[in-house]
Amino acid sequence: MTVSSLFPNISNRRVATNGIHLSIAEQIPESANGQLIVLLHGFPESWYSWRHQFAPLAAAGYHVVAPDMRGYGDSDHPEPIESYNQVEVTNDVIGLIASLGYTTAIVIGHDWGAPTAWSTALNHPTIVSAVGALSVPFSPRAEMPPLDMLKIVFKDKFFYQLYFQTPGIAETELEADVRTALRKFYHMASGQMDIGLIWDKPADADLLSDLPDPEQLGAWMSDADLDFYVSEFSRSGFRGPLNYYRNHNLTWELTEGAPTQIQQPALFVAGDRDGVIAMGAQALENMPTYVTDLRVNALIPGIGHWTQQEAAEATNEYLLDWLASLD
Repeated sequence: MTVSSLFPNISNRRVATNGIHLSIAEQIPESANGQLIVLLHGFPESWYSWRHQFAPLAAAGYHVVAPDMRGYGDSDHPEPIESYNQVEVTNDVIGLIASLGYTTAIVIGHDWGAPTAWSTALNHPTIVSAVGALSVPFSPRAEMPPLDMLKIVFKDKFFYQLYFQTPGIAETELEADVRTALRKFYHMASGQMDIGLIWDKPADADLLSDLPDPEQLGAWMSDADLDFYVSEFSRSGFRGPLNYYRNHNLTWELTEGAPTQIQQPALFVAGDRDGVIAMGAQALENMPTYVTDLRVNALIPGIGHWTQQEAAEATNEYLLDWLASLD
């Protein structure tokens, strides 16, 4: 794992869990309150997406750990596509908590990390004492396989998650020029994107060629930050990260009979310009029915999908206020 010199209090090591090893970034507080917080990143990111949360959470007494999820960075990259289903990824987190010497933890996730965080709370209520999610609201298991539903919804139109399904196609496009790919993707999902520039594309379109390429990303993503991500994905590639999308239906099959309600204290925060919120408006509206102790449910004005990076200060305020409510 590459550790940024900008964050000298964050250290790293590899930890065994669920039959693999995950690289973790961690900050141990000077005065501990005995609680572990596990921060789970999404696509295409790394532990580094939580860089602004380590110091405030550690200052509040928490042992802060953010793994590179399986398939990312210096964590193990299992070869089989099916190894990236959410049951396995959830078990990685639960095993990590035990490997770190804890019996319980607070788990918070963003993007793909959000459904993983929800899953840890849903399926392991005695281990996950509280749960937070950024960008992706909780929904119980769907009535039909998710990929089947997406094919119905988008029919003959392009949708990135369907484009990701055939192994090798998206990898080739993203890895041809990692810097440009990441810059375009980050900009596309950020609050700086002019959503009027997003138009319907045919199903056989590619991901990147018609996306605007900003001269520079917003203040939330410095050149040094982008350098960090480029270095990570240039080393590790995109196959593992893309495999998460290729397991929608397998995860659905494996979670038949799963609980439908999360009863732990919960937090949800997202940007009001997040495309996930636009697509998931019904899930956001219904979430309090299924998350029965939802203590924070907030949209941050003017930001897009990269919640804790685009609005670090506001996100930290929500997190710290919510954590204080758990005492």
